[in-house]
Amino acid sequence: MGEMIEFPSNGSNAVGYLATPEGGTGPGVIVIQEWWGLVDHIRDVCDRFAAAGFVALAPDLYHGVTVAEPDEAGKAMMALRMDQAARDMSGAVDEVVRQSGLPHIGVIGFCMGGGLALVLATQRPDAVSAVVACYGVIPWPDAQPDYSALTAAVLGHYASDDDFFTPAAAEALGEQLRGLGKEAEIIVYPGTDHAFFNDTRPEVYNAAAAAEVWERSLAFFRSHLS
Repeated sequence: MGEMIEFPSNGSNAVGYLATPEGGTGPGVIVIQEWWGLVDHIRDVCDRFAAAGFVALAPDLYHGVTVAEPDEAGKAMMALRMDQAARDMSGAVDEVVRQSGLPHIGVIGFCMGGGLALVLATQRPDAVSAVVACYGVIPWPDAQPDYSALTAAVLGHYASDDDFFTPAAAEALGEQLRGLGKEAEIIVYPGTDHAFFNDTRPEVYNAAAAAEVWERSLAFFRSHLS
């Protein structure tokens, strides 16, 4: 259903996985990877969005590198250059706007990507009108978002047993955003661990909670991108 494409990224080229619906077009969504890289799971999420009628693009923020071990993934995440990632994500925004033919798009990200989804929404408030952050973490000191710049509505999915980003931190984020006058809904899923949406990781995957995340996210994007 999808294919790897090149797209402009601030004077150079970036690559990503693009999936388009059968009708050829629809609302646009950017899918941002976990700390593993642009792995099959993220491609599958793009394909699922396309099957639901969306144009979905996952930019490859690691530029061809994927990792399988948590230690390696942590190192790759912390080595990510924020300026390069910002250019790649912004280029992906422009590409999805072009592919969808619509001026406003959505962004969804998981783990590291959930944090980057929020960062991107503050960097491109002109185009990003809906953000879904799934247990998003922002571990980089130089990437703390300026939430006052955010214009998008935010839906956050978090895990009750998450040591990376705790339910208390998730609720605090929601309060911070609402305190700035932003639209933000934070949902904590009981009995779940970090990365519970990832069906390639049976040790943490929670099928019931993942199904809820998917349906809520589709409804959220449809209501804000229509």
